[in-house]
Amino acid sequence: MTKVLFSEMSLTPKVERAVSLMGFDSATPIQSEAIPVIRTGVDVIARSQTGTGKTLAFAIPAIERVDTHEDKPTIQVLVLCPTRELAVQGEEEIRKLTRFKEGIRPIAIYGGASIEQQCIGLRRANIVVGTPGRIMDHMRRKTIKLGNLKIIVLDEADEMLNMGFKEDIETILSETPADRQTIMFSATMPPAIMKITKEFQKDPVLIEIDKSHVTIEN
Repeated sequence: MTKVLFSEMSLTPKVERAVSLMGFDSATPIQSEAIPVIRTGVDVIARSQTGTGKTLAFAIPAIERVDTHEDKPTIQVLVLCPTRELAVQGEEEIRKLTRFKEGIRPIAIYGGASIEQQCIGLRRANIVVGTPGRIMDHMRRKTIKLGNLKIIVLDEADEMLNMGFKEDIETILSETPADRQTIMFSATMPPAIMKITKEFQKDPVLIEIDKSHVTIEN
């Protein structure tokens, strides 16, 4: 597969500078295929293993969609992850990507951390990366409102289902605006994933990446 350079992908200069500082010059296969498709606003199912660079694949187009000139900050991007570690990692990647871009305020939300501290952070956040259980806690408390959501990402969707988050995911998706963009990353496509796809996505584009393209062992 031909290598695609980030400099050829029409990234905003500030994001391109951040990507370069992160040490990346060429995109992985999932990044080169998913970024242009996600940018068009369509729903996406990406079949991709862990370690293919998928965080940048959804984070770059998501960052571009955030309106940083709102009078009052609202959550515009929600990323659901199966574990606390992945939520923290995802939020850190987004922070690195937006180091030169003002007005992007990500927060990681997960169980085992102070819910009060999270409530304070959520008042300013426009990107939330979190685990379904703790996101549901905040929704019940009305500290997470999804009325202005533009994009929801299900990262490692099959893992979340394996961990028993199916009902939480369905509840969260049903509370988001009908015109939101839904992006799903999953290594496998079991029937439960296809059911969520059928119910909550509109004509999703399928992107499949060969297992041989895994770039990071850990």
